[in-house]
Amino acid sequence: MSDFRTRVEGERPYLLRYAALQLRDRHTAEDVVQETLLAALAGEASFGGRSNLRTWLTGILKHKIVDAIRRASREAPTADEDQMEELFDQTGHWREMPSAWADPDAALEQKEFFVKLEECLSHLPARTAQAFMLREHLGFETDEICKELGVTATHCWVLLYRARMALRLCLEQNWFGR
Repeated sequence: MSDFRTRVEGERPYLLRYAALQLRDRHTAEDVVQETLLAALAGEASFGGRSNLRTWLTGILKHKIVDAIRRASREAPTADEDQMEELFDQTGHWREMPSAWADPDAALEQKEFFVKLEECLSHLPARTAQAFMLREHLGFETDEICKELGVTATHCWVLLYRARMALRLCLEQNWFGR
């Protein structure tokens, strides 16, 4: 086995964690990581060592994740987005006000926080979570998210707002309010 192949395969656990966080589906994450590894091995000549191997592989993986999200958004129903409505009353106000967080910056330094964040993400409706992940983890702009999910800019903003509010409530209940 070549040194390049060994190094590429050594990055598999990292890539799998990254993909699982983005996609929230272990099977799909495994598929995109496998596609990434195959693309990397096929493109060994284009790597040339000009960047860090992990950075290069993560770049390939991001494209594979976007493709997977695109496929899923064409196939997934959108009815689950209405579940978010239960957080607000008819006037758009919180049914139950979130409490203030003591020190959110300190929470980010704790590994357990990210475990809770992943749990909270897993409870979001699929399209809402996809919009949030595209924006906050992959750094997509609104027009790119709209294109990937097939939604209008207004709908995108609603999805992002709902994701943030639901994550805030979930983290408040399961992390900050412990």
